[in-house]
Amino acid sequence: MTYSKNKKKVLIALSGGVDSSWAAKLIKKESDQVLGIFLRLGVKEEEKQEEKARKVAKLLNIDFYPFNLSQKFKKDIIDYFLKSYQRGMTPNPCVKCNKIIKFRELMKLADNLGYTHLATGHYVRREQKKGKNYLKRARDKNKDQSYFLYNLTQKQLARCLFPLGGLLKTEVKEKAKKNKLYFYSKESQDICFIQGDHNDFLKKYLPLKKGPIKNLEGKLLGEHEGLPLYTLGQRKGVEIGEIGPLYVVKRDYRNNTLYVTDNPHHHLLFRDNFQMEKINWINKKKGDKIECEVVIRYGAKPVKGEIKKNKQGNWEVKLKEKIRAITPGQSAVFYDKNMILGGGVIKLTK
Repeated sequence: MTYSKNKKKVLIALSGGVDSSWAAKLIKKESDQVLGIFLRLGVKEEEKQEEKARKVAKLLNIDFYPFNLSQKFKKDIIDYFLKSYQRGMTPNPCVKCNKIIKFRELMKLADNLGYTHLATGHYVRREQKKGKNYLKRARDKNKDQSYFLYNLTQKQLARCLFPLGGLLKTEVKEKAKKNKLYFYSKESQDICFIQGDHNDFLKKYLPLKKGPIKNLEGKLLGEHEGLPLYTLGQRKGVEIGEIGPLYVVKRDYRNNTLYVTDNPHHHLLFRDNFQMEKINWINKKKGDKIECEVVIRYGAKPVKGEIKKNKQGNWEVKLKEKIRAITPGQSAVFYDKNMILGGGVIKLTK
């Protein structure tokens, strides 16, 4: 970070976890004008996390402000999550939350309170060259979170600070412990608003209808519990007596039928093309045909591919190789080496 101490007022998202705590420490070193924001979203163990965040703010001698966005979070993230499943999509609520809650709403708050910059504990790097902003993978490849931030705009990036982008997670833990900023909590791996089993949550809130499970020859094998509970390529939860293992290859919503195969390498599980919707470009290459690397879900291996506009003006992705279980509703993110070009939501066509 190279900004002037007297010119920047920094608002930092403070969760009480080790990452945002150490990020706040680094920001504090560079500026005396820092405000820690804890987002009240109405999720599990929120009170405990807020208590930890308050302790961090006190230790760092920065102001602390709990920002209640629980109603907006329910409407724009939880309801979106449920409606997507109802429509046969497999959404990524973390991508949506970063776009709407963590950056859009916090930027608005920063404006209202007179703060010029927003900092977070994301493992990602931002670079500025010749008036443009670039979002790049973090130094720690195992913790890199750039995939979740492809919806950021140039205007937003110009005001973002990501102090952990050049650090390893092990370094952050070690430094936080030495500075008494480490309050043990499990690494966040699951969706924050779901307690317990993912499908139990869907069963609680979605109107599900049971229907037949068939193989690709049309033979009846059993009964499913509701099509939104199954995604392409899924094995867990597809249990029919002693038959198996079985893998989901198709969901026929018109006839409420789930089709499965016992072949994990069946050709219907693999494809090399799909369309995109709700696309956002951070740094788009020139032209309507772009060579890049494509990541189809968080943690997936990058695959070389080409993105181009079709005659209808929609962006299509053509991969150099077929990959398994490309899922509608998930995000595909485009990279040029370590730099994000953009991304969008996967839309499958026949």
